[in-house]
Amino acid sequence: MDELTTGEKKLPWYFKNSVVVVAFLSVGPLALPLVWFHPKMSRTQKILWTVVTLVLTYFLTIVTLNAFKKIMGAYQQFQALG
Repeated sequence: MDELTTGEKKLPWYFKNSVVVVAFLSVGPLALPLVWFHPKMSRTQKILWTVVTLVLTYFLTIVTLNAFKKIMGAYQQFQALG
């Protein structure tokens, strides 16, 4: 139906689910304002998505730091050989 006949406003393109998902996959927690300004999400959903994003960001940061430490250790061993 047409947006004028239903009385509902059409959401801007940046609030579409696909855009929000791509934003999270691209910039992680920097996409949280899209969630918090989303007019159709409930406060509970916003809090849930914020907590999930922050926990996932924390664990991915820990994994990245551990990988970096292992790479640096291997690089230092390689330098000691040469």
